[in-house]
Amino acid sequence: MKCVAAQHGKIVLRELEEPPLLPGHILIRTEYSAISPGTELSMLRRSGETPVELGYSAVGIVTQAGEGVRGLEPGQRVACYGAPYVRHAETLAVPANLAAPVPDHVRPEEAALAGLGAIAIHALRTADLRFGESVVVVGLGILGNLTAQIASAAAIRTAGLDLDAGRAELLRMGGVEAFASADELEAQLARVTGGLGADSVLLCVGGDGEPLINRAFGWLRDRGSVVLVGDVSANFSRGQMFGKEARVLISRAGGPGRYDPMYERDNRDYPVGYVRWTEGRNTAEYIRLLAEGRISAAPLLTSLPFSRAAEAYESFRGSEPALGVLLRYGAD
Repeated sequence: MKCVAAQHGKIVLRELEEPPLLPGHILIRTEYSAISPGTELSMLRRSGETPVELGYSAVGIVTQAGEGVRGLEPGQRVACYGAPYVRHAETLAVPANLAAPVPDHVRPEEAALAGLGAIAIHALRTADLRFGESVVVVGLGILGNLTAQIASAAAIRTAGLDLDAGRAELLRMGGVEAFASADELEAQLARVTGGLGADSVLLCVGGDGEPLINRAFGWLRDRGSVVLVGDVSANFSRGQMFGKEARVLISRAGGPGRYDPMYERDNRDYPVGYVRWTEGRNTAEYIRLLAEGRISAAPLLTSLPFSRAAEAYESFRGSEPALGVLLRYGAD
């Protein structure tokens, strides 16, 4: 089978053996996989002699279920999340904990974003937002857009911010308030937050965080939080943080279980009474939101054949970068 990798700063297609089927795992014939531009373009830039396989979010059809798997059967469509099991490859071998069934009426293209959806959901859980509270989502790329949609669907007062007016408009078209400058946001902040200031600001951006975090402190209510979701540096003014007794938090991937080999490789789930929301349950929750029509990813997406992977990554560069790009498997 073929998979996508980064080597010497370029995209290459590698030929690999089919992955083995372990107990508790399923084999999946990939239909679509989603490129995560923040994570993967950074890996691409840093790549050297050793090929680095890319990708962590996909959808496909179960072809075989390993020993001990319950509730997932051959022929069933599933969304899945989590490298190294999920990647841009024609066949995937994935722990059942990291896969969620996809109802027939849900478009597989939207389900392919399940990994990004789980990351967005976990970021909101990290902020510990409740019904009626308020959030500002900064950076309306694919992750920020999904985060803002999910927050709004949960009846959280939501405002998005992106200096790209087109991205702000795309979120507004989805029914969520959005602004194309910090000045515009600040002029409307009292109205958006009910006069109290934001309960949390989620930074779905990368780069130097100091000026942005310091400005975000001014948007918060007393004892609010700033959550680092994107690959942004954690430099900020202690004085401004002290003035609000604000919390600066970091959201790691899609939730509890990520990077735990016993949860992932060994497929040992956490008891729901102790860990309510794992990365697997967050993945399933994203699919539920799609199935119930509470969010929509379709307007964010374009797709290219798997054989044109290099072109897909290039589409994120230039004067009008793509927002969400899928690799499509099977017939070109």
